[in-house]
Amino acid sequence: MISKTLIREFETLLGAENVKTQEADCMAYAYDAAVLPPVMPSIVLRPSDSDALGKTIRLCNDNRLPVTVRGAGTNLSGGTIPSLGGVVLLTTGMNRILEINEADLYAVVQPGVVTAKFAAAVQAKGLFYPPDPGSQAVSTIAGNVAENAGGLRGLKYGVTKDYVMGMDFFDANGDLIKNGSKTVKCVTGFNLAGLMTASEGCFGVFNRIILKLVPPPAAQKAMMAVYDSEAGASQTVSDIISNKIVPCTLEILDNFTIRAVEDFAHAGLPTDAASLLLIEVDGHPAQVAEEAEKVETICRKNGCTRFQAAQSAEERNKVWEARRAALSALARLRPTTVLEDATVPRSQIPHMVRAINEVARKYSLTIGTFGHAGDGNLHPTILTDKRDKAEWLRVEKAIDDIFDAALSLGGTLSGEHGIGIAKSKYLAGEIGASSIEYCRKIKKAVDPNNILNPGKVLLS
Repeated sequence: MISKTLIREFETLLGAENVKTQEADCMAYAYDAAVLPPVMPSIVLRPSDSDALGKTIRLCNDNRLPVTVRGAGTNLSGGTIPSLGGVVLLTTGMNRILEINEADLYAVVQPGVVTAKFAAAVQAKGLFYPPDPGSQAVSTIAGNVAENAGGLRGLKYGVTKDYVMGMDFFDANGDLIKNGSKTVKCVTGFNLAGLMTASEGCFGVFNRIILKLVPPPAAQKAMMAVYDSEAGASQTVSDIISNKIVPCTLEILDNFTIRAVEDFAHAGLPTDAASLLLIEVDGHPAQVAEEAEKVETICRKNGCTRFQAAQSAEERNKVWEARRAALSALARLRPTTVLEDATVPRSQIPHMVRAINEVARKYSLTIGTFGHAGDGNLHPTILTDKRDKAEWLRVEKAIDDIFDAALSLGGTLSGEHGIGIAKSKYLAGEIGASSIEYCRKIKKAVDPNNILNPGKVLLS
């Protein structure tokens, strides 16, 4: 329970309108997009400038209040579910793009900047910010950095970590820590920006982030390949990569997902297809033409029954918007949607697709599979009803089997969603007990009072 005296201190610091303690106001911050029980915070704080942010963190540390930093709350692994009775620290009040530098190809942003708005502002300057998580319309840059978010373009352009040049962040004491630079090269001190990326809020609170920008591609070509078997589509993915072609985007959808998306978005997807690949190549026009031709040859070799290229920007955008709607389309079908994040080496995609189908049959579950097949990142999406206890028990066992399959194929627990609460119990199976203990030592050193997102990732 937070004392009235401390509440008044927060109100003096932030303004009463930026301090919420009523249950009705706090309930919206008790959960995120993961299928996990909500936890009610005692207070929600919304600083609007750097000075207030640092002082807020110091006050929380002095009073041993656990702090969970939150942007839009789109986290899919429980990373932004607060500690019981703790603080939710909103970054939405710090949402300014501070600089877009066209000469040196970088930008400086506050943590609460919405990803899609930032990408649009960069595009308006004739530049390109490639990371494009599915939640980009609402997710924030700091959340992307905290989770090392990926997206459709991760295959060719990489993920969020590949664009973080530096940052300022507050440690658990509320002291400002600076790392990285606006320069292309910087090896001054330890790579703290690298430590903070994918740290899930456990090591510090972002204040300012420096991001790399790149020139946009001169040309692009989007294609759709239709298959009457999932095996043919998944083998195509492996073959495209092994032929040393790196598309901008290489997405896969199974039949169930195709039908759900088409019913939702009416994009003209072939609902009779067993599987569908959405592929885009970009770069110099000559390179695009050559790679598109090679891709078509590989697709047809693997049993593609229909191959078509978008004839206009409108047609291209319609298909990609439909793909981005996959989760929304599936979520309409059952009361509970469990979106997982199984990621394997790209050559193992055919085996992982088969494993997911076997899990669905074994536990009599509906699983729609889509994802960033080109970088091995699949999203098996289980449609269920958590109120059905017998079915939910099968879901939990299915999730165990999916992760076991991914790890057995040399994969990982998460390609882009993070560990949070949902996957922490599996962590030792991937990295081992000694690695976890090493991370705990770092956590203890930088956050001795364990106020920064406690209970996430490391279970302590």
